Amino acid sequence: MTATRTAPRHSLAPAFAAAAGLAAAMGVGRFVYTPLLPIMVDAHRISTNDGAVIAAANYAGYLLGAVALTWWPELNSRNVFRLSATLLILSEALMAVPAPTSVAAALRLVAGVTSAVIFVACAGVAARHGSSRDAAGIAISGVGFGIALTGLLVLAVRPFLGWQSMWLVSAVLTAALLVPALRLDIRPGRRAGKATVRSRGAWRALLVAYFLEGVGYIVIGTFLVAAVSDQRGPVVGSAIWVVVGVAAVPATVLWGVAARRWAPAVAMTSALLAQCVSAVLPAVSSAVWPAVIAAVLFGATFLGIVMLAIRIGGELSDGSAAAPLTAVYGAGQMLGPLVVAPVIRDSYPAAFVIAALVLAAATLAAGLVTRLIRRT
Repeated sequence: MTATRTAPRHSLAPAFAAAAGLAAAMGVGRFVYTPLLPIMVDAHRISTNDGAVIAAANYAGYLLGAVALTWWPELNSRNVFRLSATLLILSEALMAVPAPTSVAAALRLVAGVTSAVIFVACAGVAARHGSSRDAAGIAISGVGFGIALTGLLVLAVRPFLGWQSMWLVSAVLTAALLVPALRLDIRPGRRAGKATVRSRGAWRALLVAYFLEGVGYIVIGTFLVAAVSDQRGPVVGSAIWVVVGVAAVPATVLWGVAARRWAPAVAMTSALLAQCVSAVLPAVSSAVWPAVIAAVLFGATFLGIVMLAIRIGGELSDGSAAAPLTAVYGAGQMLGPLVVAPVIRDSYPAAFVIAALVLAAATLAAGLVTRLIRRT
């Protein structure tokens, strides 16, 4: 009788725990504000212009958190993770307290910083050497799951609860999702050295494309539900956000397949073009079906573009591409709501026109990346 060796099987438990953490930090902690924004406006808690400023504060916090972890990777530790989880939950709960816009902006700034810390920790566990090759896809799908969950939450409790109670329920949901992630084996990172870029032209075009994606996608992600709610009512608006989340769940897997078949740069150009269409539809029509299609296209592309941009950056450089890409993406996210703030008070379609133009420019820049890579 001979013994047979079997290939080592990697447990997917850490990947699912990381997915729960990403659902908490990104799907709920960052993006629950999207379905709650129109409710807070209807309740005269904030104006649409205030909403844009508060959103920008959250994105600024995310940028600060990402940059801090780039410069001080030793902060990516279990203790800092748990502190961030606690502060994220508290920041959501305190949003239920009526206060000036500056206080709400400060709370969302804290939520942005802490969600960045949790994102880096959970994504790092899933991407660690020795993990199952399905781990990263499972973990990132948690973002879409969390987005869908926030839409369902608002649909379920809106008839019974006001905006204050919804923030408290969101805080409880965040806490529940974070419980599995508290057991993750989080290890401090190391500061990456200076990257050696193979094609400076392609690298610069990628940075431009990814910055513009940050500007354009965040306008859709922040105001799509509010625009649909304004035209079709809050129930339809919340349902649209569920559609975004459901479409986002398999997105990274599908775009990964597309990248293997076509090349990552070609896939990214296609994804940006589809997202551009998702901005055009609510700009030209207030009907339900264009909004549904826009939600599907948006949900199916924004996480895929993140994955593809980082993959392209890795191919173009011998060092760490994630840090500068995260920085320009975060800067774009912070700028997006501020760019459309002057027009959002009078017209959501005008904001989506701006987003569509920005995303069209991003698509052209991504096409240039493809062309320059082929020349190299």
